[in-house]
Amino acid sequence: MTLRDTVNEGAFPEGFRSELDRLMRLRRDVRRFRTDPVDEAVLARCLSAFSMAPSVGLSEPWRILRIQSENARAAALRNFQQANAEALKGYSGPQAERYAGLKLSGMREAPVQMAVYCDDTTPKGSGLGAGTMPEMRRYSVVSAITLFWLALRAEGLGLGWVSVLDPEQLNRDLNAPEGWQLIGYFCIGHPEVTEDDTPELEQKGWERRASALLIEPR
Repeated sequence: MTLRDTVNEGAFPEGFRSELDRLMRLRRDVRRFRTDPVDEAVLARCLSAFSMAPSVGLSEPWRILRIQSENARAAALRNFQQANAEALKGYSGPQAERYAGLKLSGMREAPVQMAVYCDDTTPKGSGLGAGTMPEMRRYSVVSAITLFWLALRAEGLGLGWVSVLDPEQLNRDLNAPEGWQLIGYFCIGHPEVTEDDTPELEQKGWERRASALLIEPR
């Protein structure tokens, strides 16, 4: 066995790695959805990514609320609109104009909407790994969401992460249990554009994507 064989032992084939790279490049934070319904079997298949996700102490602290009622969706949309108007006040000049022109939510169009929470009170995992860093439970939820995101993209679906929200108001509107911390509100559906590897915020001139940086400790 050569050194190269040793280094690559257990690696996936080059074709798979190429497709994985393509999947990650085409994963987008989607704001523009078609209104076509999402196949429930496909959605269930994507949701199974949560059961494969890593979590601190195997605590699996993610909690998912599917937002289906008209009242709940209207409350979430109203929450976003109010938070978005307030956020606009923090900008001025050309940047305010750019912000006002951004589409930051697909809540009107997306057929599937979910609120994902972290249950900080879960006894599962017995606190392993979360004693000194309790935020690890929330990081675990974010890791699970990332796998879910990629699974959706692989099925031709898109996900939009709405963070311009008042989480406390949303918790009240959705009757979320005490101890649950909102991680994100998610819009899911068929994206209008499927083959774009450039973030919309970069396209609109809001910000540019930087290369990954490795920083050596001093």
